[in-house]
Amino acid sequence: MKTFSATPADIDKKWILIDAEGVVLGRLASIVAMRLRGKHKASYTPHMDCGDHVVIINAEKIQMTGKKRDEKFYWHTGHPGGIKERTKEQILEGAHPERIVTRAVKRMLPGNRLSRQIMTNLRVYAGTDHPHEAQSPEVLDVKAMNKKNTREA
Repeated sequence: MKTFSATPADIDKKWILIDAEGVVLGRLASIVAMRLRGKHKASYTPHMDCGDHVVIINAEKIQMTGKKRDEKFYWHTGHPGGIKERTKEQILEGAHPERIVTRAVKRMLPGNRLSRQIMTNLRVYAGTDHPHEAQSPEVLDVKAMNKKNTREA
């Protein structure tokens, strides 16, 4: 018996919708990274993009444990000397709250060309509206997967 290796013709991509309201950021990011990579499928092949398309809504209502929301600083413009300190709270209340979720998922993937290609299958929206209704995404209830996924504020 030969080892199965998926080809582009073998890959079946689905659309998944995840509501991030009240879900802890790190737990959500690890589940989304697994879905994007395709590790939940029996036909997983490490060198192919086997994962699904993931749409995350309500990114502005994400939860964080401990004091990360107020005490964790990060931001960099990408230029030398371009360190700008902002808390996660300031970013969530600012113009682009979806960047918190996108960065968390990106940092759960390996740093190579394949992960940059995989990240194109992720769509994050701050509110409840998204333009992917035509794809009829399946709803994945991350909040109900584990009681630790939620945090009572």
